[in-house]
Amino acid sequence: MDKKIISTGAILGMIAIILGAFGAHALKKVLSMEQLATFETGVRYQMYHALFLLFIGLMKDIPQKAKKAIYFLVLFGVILFSGSIYLLATNNLTFFDFKIIGFVTPIGGLLLILGWGILLMNIMNKKSQN
Repeated sequence: MDKKIISTGAILGMIAIILGAFGAHALKKVLSMEQLATFETGVRYQMYHALFLLFIGLMKDIPQKAKKAIYFLVLFGVILFSGSIYLLATNNLTFFDFKIIGFVTPIGGLLLILGWGILLMNIMNKKSQN
């Protein structure tokens, strides 16, 4: 599972860099400053959680069951949170109105928070055992 977590973190990090560069160069010409800032928020949170997955994959003190839960919460959280932000920020460039999916952004955020919460619970449980 650790290899899968680390690999996913690396892939999400690479995609965040690609999307960040795309936003800074190509989208800068077609999005408003507010839309660009929104897009960059998606990139930033994706990168934070790519690094979080790398960290989780390298930690030896967290049980595999907790790592698996964190992995899925973060993966789906990034897809829903950052993915919906990308679509909403670039909404005026498409033929489909992505505003109808705006409700998934906070759901994705909640999944990310739950991932961090599982890490916290596991750390607190380790502390109480020592």
